[in-house]
Amino acid sequence: MWAETAARGWGESPELAAFVRELGVVTVRSKGAASFVAELANQPIAAAALAIHDGVALLAGASTDPAFRGRGAQAALLSERLRHATAAGCDLAMMGALPGSASQRNAERQGFQIAYTRIKWQQRSTPLLPA
Repeated sequence: MWAETAARGWGESPELAAFVRELGVVTVRSKGAASFVAELANQPIAAAALAIHDGVALLAGASTDPAFRGRGAQAALLSERLRHATAAGCDLAMMGALPGSASQRNAERQGFQIAYTRIKWQQRSTPLLPA
C-alpha cells in the first residue's frame, strides 16, 4: 500500500512511477527505515519515508497523489517524521527538495535551511546540431 501510494505521487511520469513502486517495496522492508502514509477519509493520499543512522534522520520519498495536493499532507508527513526522528534520538535531519518548490517551503516552515544546492545535468536524446 505504501509503495502504491508513493507511486501515485509520481504518476505524471509512468516510468518514474513504476520505478518508485518497485523501490517502495524495498524501502518498506529496509532496516532502519520507517514508512509513513497520510490518509483522508481512510484513503491513502501521500507517502514518505524516514531512514535513521547514527542519530541522523534522512527524510525522503515524499509524494502526494496529484488529486490531493495542496491539502497539507506533505506538511503533516514532514512534521510526523521529525517527531519520530526526535523520539528515536536524532539530533540532525536532512532532506532534499526542488528549489522554490512546495517541498522547500514546507521544509523551511519546519526550520530547515538550505545547506547547499546542486545542479543535475542531462544530455539531450537528440543532437543539438544536424549531422
